Amino acid sequence: MSEINVTPLVDVMLVLLIIFMVTAPLLQQGIDVNLPKAKGRGLDNEERVTIVIKKDKQFFLNETQISREGLVQKLGAISKQNPQVFLKADKDVPYGLVVEIMGEIKEAGIEKLGMITEPGISLK
Repeated sequence: MSEINVTPLVDVMLVLLIIFMVTAPLLQQGIDVNLPKAKGRGLDNEERVTIVIKKDKQFFLNETQISREGLVQKLGAISKQNPQVFLKADKDVPYGLVVEIMGEIKEAGIEKLGMITEPGISLK
């Protein structure tokens, strides 16, 4: 009489199911956001693409002022050359606008998005 005992197999499958149900929400990709003042080491002075959003909702690509529509078009071309962009927004810019721009950056195909902040104050 040769029968396979499926009870241990079912036990293992239920444990795996529980593990995947617990860890699946944790695996969702998030966006790392630094506050306007943060501690950390400085960035290297390499050539990089920087998007600046001023308090009065003006957009700059590096040092060149650009419209929002022009920014979206340029990001499409930039994504083929340099998949890394840095975003620098004034702390008084509405959070919703910053998130919209971050969404447009991701939609343009740029996978690496960094946030530029001011160095934090250390009290030692």
